[in-house]
Amino acid sequence: MSDYSESDAQRQVSDLEKKSATAARLFDIRRIIGGLFVVYGVIVTIAGITASDADLTKAGGININLWTGLGMLALGLFFLAWLWLRPLPPTTPETPAEEQAPPTA
Repeated sequence: MSDYSESDAQRQVSDLEKKSATAARLFDIRRIIGGLFVVYGVIVTIAGITASDADLTKAGGININLWTGLGMLALGLFFLAWLWLRPLPPTTPETPAEEQAPPTA
């Protein structure tokens, strides 16, 4: 005979489903893309703020690092706002028919 009962197996499955849902929320692609764009946007914006006159002359008088950094910051913040405003819905594990309570009349 096996050492596991049906209820032990169901408990393990429900635990794995909870861990999977947590991992899905943690590794949501919007969080990763938004975070990277914000970090790189800050770095490029700082490079644009500290640009020398020679750098500006090379770029035709346009501070391309500043504008690119601000654009990256805006895109990153958009992704993070999207994540905050529309989070992933929590997954509800399906219960087997024998565990459901019978309807009362």
